[in-house]
Amino acid sequence: MQQKSRIVAAILVSLACTGWAGQAVAATGQAKALYKSANEQAALKYKTARAQCDSITGNPKDVCIAEAKAVRAYDEAVAQAQYTNTLRAYTKARIKIADANYDVDLARCGALTGNDKDVCVKLAKSTKIAALADAKADKKVIEARSDAREAKRKAEYKVAAEKCDALAGAARDDCIKAAKIQFDE
Repeated sequence: MQQKSRIVAAILVSLACTGWAGQAVAATGQAKALYKSANEQAALKYKTARAQCDSITGNPKDVCIAEAKAVRAYDEAVAQAQYTNTLRAYTKARIKIADANYDVDLARCGALTGNDKDVCVKLAKSTKIAALADAKADKKVIEARSDAREAKRKAEYKVAAEKCDALAGAARDDCIKAAKIQFDE
């Protein structure tokens, strides 16, 4: 349960980060080092968690292994998204996290039988479908807002440039230069 809340919190953090995701940033040496370090930490955490699963048997072992894999998938997906810093990368990370959570849920369903197992599997699928739909919908919303912001900026530039047409000579040129700077044209 604690892991579920951690993953949900990570999804919310990734949503907050997607506001910046529209702007790809060139990978610096420091960013590469952080990315490499995060992946190494993810592998180390996985090995430690996986080793703890060896003392368990049966379905609890399957759940333990699935949870260890989910934590690794989460850490790697977030590291990749932060390193790449694009909307697509954050969406892809959310999809990987949803897949990992689904695998954990299926492992938990393995302990059940009959109708209880059927309901558990259907719930796991429903949860995954909802998470995937949310990730894709959030991506579309962010893209739409970005497009709207761009359209507004262009329209405001056109208004400013039109105002400059009332001027003549150097004053007009200065006005247009100022408008281009202000509206990033």
